[in-house]
Amino acid sequence: MKKRNFAITVLFHALLLILVYVFQGMIFPYLRLYGFAPLLLPIVGTGVAVYEGRDAGGIVGIFTGILCDVSLNAPVGLFTVLLTVTGLIVGNLADTVMTRGFATFIICCVVVLVISAFMQMFALLFFENVSPQALISTAVRQTIYSLLFAIPLWLAVRALGIRAQRILPSGRYL
Repeated sequence: MKKRNFAITVLFHALLLILVYVFQGMIFPYLRLYGFAPLLLPIVGTGVAVYEGRDAGGIVGIFTGILCDVSLNAPVGLFTVLLTVTGLIVGNLADTVMTRGFATFIICCVVVLVISAFMQMFALLFFENVSPQALISTAVRQTIYSLLFAIPLWLAVRALGIRAQRILPSGRYL
């Protein structure tokens, strides 16, 4: 019975990633707000790390990174490495010292989105001589726009975390 429930939980995670990928890569590029499209996949990866810990955060981080690389046409492996490492770090912190909750989720999302924005603007800043003020302004606006979608994604990720906790109890507090 537990194997079946585990498979269903993995299926729900996969469906969430596919749904978010479709929104981030195929819908939101056409619904830009002041020229900005939100980054949704890093929010999902961060949420899974916060609510399910290091192992799930790292695994989902790999997949969210691959999907980000594909949807953003980023250099191969840039987001894959970034989101895997952040999933492992945030998940490890959630397993050891952080409390799991909305405030922690939002703080972690802000940090991951700012790092993601820096990764996107790195080449423009150092090789194209684009104004740092313009890049920082763009990064702040994109982060705020992405955070608008953090609440609905938080509800989905938290529900998946609670489901996973019921199936594979590890003794941690949600």
